[in-house]
Amino acid sequence: MTIKKVINNNIVSVVDERGRELIVSGRGVGFGKKAGDEVSRENIRKIYKMTSTDVQRRLIELLDEIPYEHLKLTEELIDIIRSEIPYEISENFILTLADHISFAIKRREMGMEFSNPLLDSIREYYPEEYRLGEKCVKHIAKKTGEDLGADEAGTIAAHIVNAELNTSMNKTYKITAAINDCVRVAEKFYKMEFDKTSFEFLRLSVHLRFFIQRVLDEKYSGDEQIEKELSDVVKSVFKTHYDCAVSIASYIKYKHKRNVNEPDIIYLAIELNRSMTAEK
Repeated sequence: MTIKKVINNNIVSVVDERGRELIVSGRGVGFGKKAGDEVSRENIRKIYKMTSTDVQRRLIELLDEIPYEHLKLTEELIDIIRSEIPYEISENFILTLADHISFAIKRREMGMEFSNPLLDSIREYYPEEYRLGEKCVKHIAKKTGEDLGADEAGTIAAHIVNAELNTSMNKTYKITAAINDCVRVAEKFYKMEFDKTSFEFLRLSVHLRFFIQRVLDEKYSGDEQIEKELSDVVKSVFKTHYDCAVSIASYIKYKHKRNVNEPDIIYLAIELNRSMTAEK
C-alpha cells in the first residue's frame, strides 16, 4: 500500500494495489512516513473500507482530531454491539460513536456532568439497545477508569438506534420523544398505564418506532389507501383500538403537521389490539 496522506503517527490514508483509497491504522504505522512511502500490511491493525467518499473524508477529519486510543476503544465497542445486534448498522456509526465517546471521556476527565433528558424513555422503548449501552459503559470504565454512568449508557443506546434506523441523532431523539407522546396519548385514551417491562409493550414500542420514523420521513405520503374490506373489518371488530390509532394520528398531525395515511392507522390499530389483549 502507498501512503496518500499521514493523518497521525497511527493512522494513514493509503492507495492499495487495486487503486482503492483506504484508511488504515496500526501502532506507529505513520511515524516518520510521508506521502508516497510504502506501508507493510504486517504493520496494519485495522483497514477502513468506506463505500461513501463523503464518509471517508469525514472519517479522516475526525481521526485527525481524536486520540488513537479513543478510536481503538470505539472499535472494541462496535465489535461488542455488532455481535449482539441482528440489524445492519450504517458505516456512519464509527464516525458518530467515536466522536461522541472521545468527547464524553474528555468531558468526564474535566469533571463535567452530563444529564440525558430522555433516559427513561430510552430505557423503556429501546431496552436491548440500553442494555448494550450499559455494557459499553462498563467496558469504557474497565479500559479508562472513567465511569460514564447511566445517562451515557442511554446516549450510547440512542447512537445504536440511530445506526439501526440509519438516521441522524436529532431525528432519533425526535422519534423517541414522539414515541413517548404516542404512548401517553394511548394511556390517556385507555385510562391505564402500560407495563413498560412487558414483552407486549416492547413489541408495541418497536412498532411505534418504525411507525414514527416512516411518518416523519420527508418522502412519506399521507394519501395512501388500503383495501376497503380490511379497513371495514378493523373499524368494526377493533373499533376501540381504531379510535385510539386515530387519536394518535390526530396528535401527530397537530404536533408534527403530518397526515397519517389510512394503512398506517389500520396497522397501528391491529398492533394496539394485540398489545391490549395481551395486557388484559
